[in-house]
Amino acid sequence: MARRIRAKGLAAGRTAAQIAEEIHEACEPQFGTTKIKGHRLSHGIALADVIEQVRALFERDEKPPPGIGETLLSAYESGLKRPGPEYLHYLCSVYRVEPKSLGYDGPCICGHGHRMPGVVRSETIDAIEIDRPRDVWVPASSTEPTDEAGEEHENVMRRTLLRLLRGDTSLKLDAQVIGAAEGIRRRMDEMLVSSSVSAAMLDQWEDATLAFGRQYTTTAPLRLLCDVLLELSAVRAAMSRRQPIDLQERLCRMAAQLAGLSGMIMINLGDHRLARSFFRTGRTAADETGDRALRAWVTAREALVPLYYGDAREALNLAKKSRDLAGQTSCAAQAMAPVVEARALAMISGTDSKKEIVDQAKKALLRARNAFTHMKAHEQEDVAFGYTEKQLYFYQGDVLTKLGQTLEAEVVLGQALDKYSDHILDQTLIRLDQAQCRLIEGDVGEALKIGTAALMKLTDEYRTELVMRPALQLEQSVKAREPNHPDLPDFQSQLYKPQAAPVGEGSNGA
Repeated sequence: MARRIRAKGLAAGRTAAQIAEEIHEACEPQFGTTKIKGHRLSHGIALADVIEQVRALFERDEKPPPGIGETLLSAYESGLKRPGPEYLHYLCSVYRVEPKSLGYDGPCICGHGHRMPGVVRSETIDAIEIDRPRDVWVPASSTEPTDEAGEEHENVMRRTLLRLLRGDTSLKLDAQVIGAAEGIRRRMDEMLVSSSVSAAMLDQWEDATLAFGRQYTTTAPLRLLCDVLLELSAVRAAMSRRQPIDLQERLCRMAAQLAGLSGMIMINLGDHRLARSFFRTGRTAADETGDRALRAWVTAREALVPLYYGDAREALNLAKKSRDLAGQTSCAAQAMAPVVEARALAMISGTDSKKEIVDQAKKALLRARNAFTHMKAHEQEDVAFGYTEKQLYFYQGDVLTKLGQTLEAEVVLGQALDKYSDHILDQTLIRLDQAQCRLIEGDVGEALKIGTAALMKLTDEYRTELVMRPALQLEQSVKAREPNHPDLPDFQSQLYKPQAAPVGEGSNGA
């Protein structure tokens, strides 16, 4: 049947894409023919032909041979599996159509069309350009208003995500990614100050938001940022149209959570300016919900920016503001805010702490532990939108370290490390606190060994400013005490280890 439809279509001058639609419409009711299979049949080729074309495209783009074979392609065509972002891009390139034509929602990860000449090669994915290419194809059926700047911001995140999926660990938070992130955030701000999605779609977005929170401890920051910002952009698009009050409130809640999570990731990546901006957006969205717990959570998370990068006194003020916002509401912020308050007090006082400062900080930690016991069970397990026991131990140990209470600190830090099976960032910070404890006690050699072992566990994508700053502080403290210590060079070799070459570069092509 497909062969007859193809022959008639070619005789009538129809395109392969048009013939594919006719094959799908005619064969799907009787044979269950999927859209993606319809495209192969419209070209009159076998599974092996498609595989060879995909392999040729991989070879052209100087990439390792793909793992796709006839069995996997057959699974795609039967609907048993869905191609991942990279394979979907190359299948679209083979058939010169967009994902929707193959039966898949959403744009291709490359952010460009596949119908026009000159936009299929992967160089268009890797190109770092601010201006949007003139030959980008936009589906004529799109009901969204044209927004070239917004689409390009999303394309930047898609291109970055694709390179990360391809194993490029050299990517950093560069000016283009920062510009795209800021653009998405600004457009969300515009919607919040200016502003029909289905309840089922909202349920899916809420599930995705919670999933991103769970990935916060296990996914490299830049990779997670791409996913979160693309979701935030989708929520913004929904908010551009007036919704019923209950749906609008749910959208604002998701916007606050996604913006807050973006701010948290920006802290990890070391961009405190953009982190502040995202938290400000999160506060704007949270204010629209009237939810005290949500507003307090955003403010408590925002307090970490000055705690790590600015004025500890400002962090102390924000922590107190978060505590006031929470009021008597049992929530994560009631435990988080006192911990930030204690950490700020410890930073203000230093290790030569007066007894009253130590007492204030310990009282704040006691309030945090008490608040933690009253939190809901699901909040105690949520590392991003809640507050977990391992976080409580970690930050308690950090406070005691900064106060110079090394005996207590080492016990608590050991308990914290035992509870961490993921989140390499926090594990490294805990070990660097342990090293500081040993240094304060005068055991320079052990401090350097702990610090060296901590840095050896870090891969390039986790060597962010947030982690490297305390490592640099450890180096300076050791040099001030024993600049010629024999273990210092080993620590410095890990501290200043050169970054891996980008994929495809270097003498061995790795």
